[in-house]
Amino acid sequence: MQPGQLTGALGRVLLCVGTVILLFVAYQLWGTNLAESHSQDALRQQLDHELHRADGSATSSSTTSTTPGAKGDPVSADPAPTTAAPIEGAPVAVLEIPKIGVNKVVVEGTNTPDLRQGPGHYQGTPLPGQAGNAAIAGHRTTYGAPFYNLDALHIGDEIMLTTTQGTFTYKVQRSTVVSPSDRAVLAAGTTPELTLTTCNPRFSASTRLVVQAALFSSSAPAAPAGSTTTTTTPPKGLTVGSAAGDNLAGGQGNWQPPLLWGLGVLVAGALVLLWGRRRRERRNRWLVYGAGGAGVLVVLFFFFGAVSPLLPASF
Repeated sequence: MQPGQLTGALGRVLLCVGTVILLFVAYQLWGTNLAESHSQDALRQQLDHELHRADGSATSSSTTSTTPGAKGDPVSADPAPTTAAPIEGAPVAVLEIPKIGVNKVVVEGTNTPDLRQGPGHYQGTPLPGQAGNAAIAGHRTTYGAPFYNLDALHIGDEIMLTTTQGTFTYKVQRSTVVSPSDRAVLAAGTTPELTLTTCNPRFSASTRLVVQAALFSSSAPAAPAGSTTTTTTPPKGLTVGSAAGDNLAGGQGNWQPPLLWGLGVLVAGALVLLWGRRRRERRNRWLVYGAGGAGVLVVLFFFFGAVSPLLPASF
């Protein structure tokens, strides 16, 4: 191969690689939002059914607890009774943060499949509204980016969570940036608190932004007569947030699926090029490239979906 031909071939390869990278960025910023939106619709429908059933099983009376401190500073309101831990992947609450326009269903778990559906509740921590440190992680720039503007929260801003036990309002106490391995923010406590975590800064996973809030008020339907309370306990062998791995980002995928889909992209692209080159007429050649390129894009979509879990789960 002549030097000029080699340079031309290298240029075409670099152009293809650059195009794939740009398409992957577009997939991360917009394509993942479509998947998250579909998951949120399904989770919201399921949670709405559970909330309706909980309202129907409760008595008509309700309890409201608010214990304001000086100048309305939040102090511990009466927490909800502890309950059995939900299964991973189940909807546990509706998270609302009016200051930054968040209204998302929280799913149980912080592994990659969980956070692709919406904000994830760290397994082993109390559920929202209960005594102790309830912790939730969320994506910052992909999959709906629920915590994109989490850094805009300031002391006193409200965070509301609605579960089958009622609606619980927290007020922000502090925000900080920590190392991805600093799991101290998930430490158990006795007072009802809320911890939100996400990657920091945007489009990076070098640190974690942490917002912590205290329960300010709670409103819950009165429990039916004769009801019992169980204890929130993690599944056997699961410590606080252990499903998320050794850091605050959540679990990550493995390399086998993206390698297989990557091979599929290469094979599909090579077949399209060979098929097109065999067409003598330019018009027929471009028809082949157009139709074949659409097929390659489909394979690329699945390739991007396999690569995405390799990124930090709350990226």
